[in-house]
Amino acid sequence: MHYVDEGPRTGPVVLLMHGEPTWSYLYRKMIPGLVRAGARAIAPDLIGFGRSDKPVEPSDYTYARHVAWVLALLEALELTDITLFAQDWGSLIGLRLAAEHDSRFARIAIANGYLPTATQRPPLAFRAWRAFARYSPVFPIGRIVASACVTKPTPAVRAAYDAPFPSREYAAGARIFPALVPTQEDDPAVPANRAAWDQLGRWTKPFVTLFGKNDPILGHADRFLQSHVPGARGQPHERTWGGHFVQEDRGEYLAERVVAWMRGCGALPDAQR
Repeated sequence: MHYVDEGPRTGPVVLLMHGEPTWSYLYRKMIPGLVRAGARAIAPDLIGFGRSDKPVEPSDYTYARHVAWVLALLEALELTDITLFAQDWGSLIGLRLAAEHDSRFARIAIANGYLPTATQRPPLAFRAWRAFARYSPVFPIGRIVASACVTKPTPAVRAAYDAPFPSREYAAGARIFPALVPTQEDDPAVPANRAAWDQLGRWTKPFVTLFGKNDPILGHADRFLQSHVPGARGQPHERTWGGHFVQEDRGEYLAERVVAWMRGCGALPDAQR
C-alpha cells in the first residue's frame, strides 16, 4: 500500500481517505494547508488504486479486506489520536475503522460519504452507476471524476486520474467497488456495518460533516450522520459549493475548515499572529 506522508512526524495525524475511482492525488489541494498548520497528513492509496498494488481479479477485493488493509497500515505506522477525513468509499472504510478501533481515533470529518447498512433501497442513480462500472466496455476514470465535479478538471488533471490504470485489467478494483456497497440484507458486510453504525450512535468525540452540496446522490446524506452521531452536536457542519469530489472542487477551502475545526478542538495551535 502506497501512502503520502507529509508534515511533522510529531504533529497531529490527519488520515485522508479517498474513494472510487480516485487516489491520494485527490488530496493534493488539502495537504499543503494541513501541513502549514502543523498537522501530519497521511493519504493512503487503497489497494487497487493509485500507486498501490492492483490485484487483477475482482474476487481479490472485498469490503472486509479493504478495512483490514488500511488497519494494517495504521498498525504499521503506529498511528493514534487520528483525525479522520474521509469521502466516498473512504467513508465506508474509515467509519468502520473508527467504530471498531475507536481508541486510535480522536475526531472524524466526513465529506460526501456515508456508512450503508442495507436498510434503504439505493437510489436509481447509484444502481445505474453500479451497472455501468460492472458492464461498460470502457471505464474512462478521468472523465468519470470530472463528471462528478462542479469545476472542470483540466486535461492534465484528468490524465492524472487515468494514470494508475494503464490498461483495463488494472481497473478491476475500481470497477468492483460499487458492487461491494452493502445494499442487500444478505450482504456479508451488513452485520459489521450495522455494528459500526450502532457504535457511531455512541460516538461522543468531535464529528463534523463538510459536504459538497451539488452532489445529486450523497449531497444530503450529512443530515443522517448529524442526527445519529452524538459527537456531531454543536459542530461547524457545512454544505459548501462543490460536487461529489468536493476535494477537487474546494480542496484549499476544505483544508482551511478542517484546520479551524481542529484548532477549535484544541488539536492544533492557534495561528501565529
